[in-house]
Amino acid sequence: MILLAATPIGNLGDVSVRLRETFERATVIAAEDTRHTAQLLRLLEIENRPELVALHDHNEHDRAAALVDRASSEDVVLVSDAGMPTVSDPGFRVVQLAAERGVLVSAIPGPSAVITALAVAGLPTDRFAFEGFLPRKSGERLKTLRTLASERRTLVFFEAPTRLAATLADLATAFGAERSAAVCRELTKLHEEVRRGALSELAEWASEGVRGEIVVVVGGAPATEVSPENALREVQQLVAAGERLKDASRAVAEATGLSSRELYAAVLAARSHTTAAGSDTAG
Repeated sequence: MILLAATPIGNLGDVSVRLRETFERATVIAAEDTRHTAQLLRLLEIENRPELVALHDHNEHDRAAALVDRASSEDVVLVSDAGMPTVSDPGFRVVQLAAERGVLVSAIPGPSAVITALAVAGLPTDRFAFEGFLPRKSGERLKTLRTLASERRTLVFFEAPTRLAATLADLATAFGAERSAAVCRELTKLHEEVRRGALSELAEWASEGVRGEIVVVVGGAPATEVSPENALREVQQLVAAGERLKDASRAVAEATGLSSRELYAAVLAARSHTTAAGSDTAG
């Protein structure tokens, strides 16, 4: 099988017993950086010496087929430098091809920068979206952020420390200076830090320079204040444009904070009233 193995994002104490056992019996490990993985095996005092195969962004397309072929007869352990492979890291093409060919894919759960940052940020966790790395250039970054400005879910981003201040400034421009956010730095490491505040405040703080691995968590957009009558009209307009009533009710509810069930019922009631009025007129 293909076995995706989550590795520590900082603290070696987060290595599970299952991961140690997997490393001890592995015959081949596909690694984002073979030198990094070799060092991890040494630090964990793993006596086994598996074959290490480089698998990174530049060669994954070419090497995926060979790794999947090997996985039909032996376990291929796949690791990134930190966290779970395939999540903003190599591995997706291998998993995709394995699924297409009917080769089993499993995972050893473990540390995740995304979930760890979300958990400690102090922002809503019931619904969230992971957006990975934003575009490097400010113009493209702003364009992307403006498409996310009305997103109600908490958003999670990765960012390089050298671009953090500029990204926070662009977030403040696109989302509003007062939108709540958190910058999570060096998670699980000695100098772990979680800085919370408004986007404008965090941008000013980051302008002095920040080091380390960065995850940015941003609160979702506040509900748009709209009257039930206007919300009802929005649902009716979406339905008239071809949306299913259930989907239209849910979409307007998410944007306004109103109940999708009540919007759904209101549309049905309005339809019944219209039908009844038409019958009375006809009579």
